[in-house]
Amino acid sequence: MPGNGPAQRQRRPRRLTAPPLPAPERYAPELLMLALLAAVVAQSWAATALDHPAVQTWATIFVSITVQALPFLALGVTVSGAIAAFVPSSLIARLLPDRPLVAVPAAGVAGAVFPGCECGSVPVAGRLTANGAAPAAAFAFMLAAPAINPVVLVATAVAFPGRPDMVVARLLASFATAVAVGFLWARFGRREWLLQRRPHPVAAGSTRWEVFAGTARHDFLHAGGWLVVGSLAAATLQVVVPRSIMTSISETEWLAVVVLATLAVVLAICSEADAFVAASLSQFSLTARLVFLVVGPVVDIKLIALHAGIFGRSFAIRFAPLTFVTAVVSALGVGWWLL
Repeated sequence: MPGNGPAQRQRRPRRLTAPPLPAPERYAPELLMLALLAAVVAQSWAATALDHPAVQTWATIFVSITVQALPFLALGVTVSGAIAAFVPSSLIARLLPDRPLVAVPAAGVAGAVFPGCECGSVPVAGRLTANGAAPAAAFAFMLAAPAINPVVLVATAVAFPGRPDMVVARLLASFATAVAVGFLWARFGRREWLLQRRPHPVAAGSTRWEVFAGTARHDFLHAGGWLVVGSLAAATLQVVVPRSIMTSISETEWLAVVVLATLAVVLAICSEADAFVAASLSQFSLTARLVFLVVGPVVDIKLIALHAGIFGRSFAIRFAPLTFVTAVVSALGVGWWLL
């Protein structure tokens, strides 16, 4: 019968499967079991150590930050996975106007409509430029999506109860940062600074639900790790650093701004969780903490690495300082006005 020969069988397409999980995700259950066994073995030692008041204070701060932030982190990665699976970047590119004067603020607004985490917004911006969107508009979207989306704003409202002005200040300062950087790139940016490296797509045989689950799982494990790092750092700062030093830094506003802006770059906390870390730094002024919240989602150590990987090192070494300075100036301006 026709169609049963060897040549016909060789042309029959094979079903492609989703790429294998990275090693840290593949062995996550085993690592969790090892951690539990270590906890059991060290139980007697831990019980003695936890009796110390400083350790109890540290544990209370760490657990409270983590537990408060986890629901918003889970919601954020769920939304991010849905956007990756069901909203193609080509659709966003088609919706953006051609003129940068209109496209840049429109892209900033689109960041709230199509939210995502920091790590997810960078490859989306890469796909936008590959699909023909103006780089300035793609970068405005990249900066706005993790900073002004509804999940982040609700998390900020929960972290700062009774301070709606903090939510509004974060929205305005983050949006101003995204738009200002977009306009500056449209005016001074050069194409030769960009390495057009299209992000690797998911395997062709993967279903949308597989893309959704894989993206959400990856973002949760990645962002959850940074949440733990940020919670550890915030708790350690409160317990280890003498209160007199913290008070001295917080009373000098320019020094407080520099310290918290640098901390935001180094800690690299997910934007759905950073408000709870900022709220724990109660010695600092609201304006200094606003700087922390505006800088973190747009420039940190992991984002700089992502920028270099997708757009090239020439882009990263120019874009990171530009974004950092713009974010600090925007936060200070809005903080001085509203807070």
